[in-house]
Amino acid sequence: MVQIHSKLSGKRSLLVLLFVILCFSPLFGADGQRDPINVNVIIDGSSSFAAVKDHITTWLTERLDKILVTGDRVTIWSAGASSRVIYTGTINAQTDKDAVKRSIREMTGTGSSSDFSGALTEASGRQSSSYSYTLMISAGTGLSALLSGSQANLLRFSRTEEFSGWRLIIVGLDIDAKVRRAAAAFFQ
Repeated sequence: MVQIHSKLSGKRSLLVLLFVILCFSPLFGADGQRDPINVNVIIDGSSSFAAVKDHITTWLTERLDKILVTGDRVTIWSAGASSRVIYTGTINAQTDKDAVKRSIREMTGTGSSSDFSGALTEASGRQSSSYSYTLMISAGTGLSALLSGSQANLLRFSRTEEFSGWRLIIVGLDIDAKVRRAAAAFFQ
């Protein structure tokens, strides 16, 4: 049993490594610059967000400062009772980054439900470049509906980070075919 688990863990680790290499290595050219990507940010719009808003906002704005480059297309959703876009635009200057951060700071949470499924489905359908970086932030229990629903397959290639009072899920949207091709090529 231990050998079987070890072999499965090794294959899973290999697939995760392939995922990282496949998704991010083609983005950077010889000069260290990368092509523009879609950046999706889906934030829990329930009242649970209010308790950890300052921590989430600080962490998220610092993260976006590090990753956003000219040409990136950014869409931010508030996943409340129903998901809604609170910002969409292309990063062309610092003022665009400031507008992204302002939309996050001005967000409020209300109600008890979070429509992550609707936002994630919409994000999946909005791909305007071949790569996307999707951050989903949950402050409550709204993920359980997504995990048990028909859209759970959208989280197939994802990674979760736990923070005090909230969690971050980094989702690899629409990469299923790319991962399959890379895995098939690797095992040949």
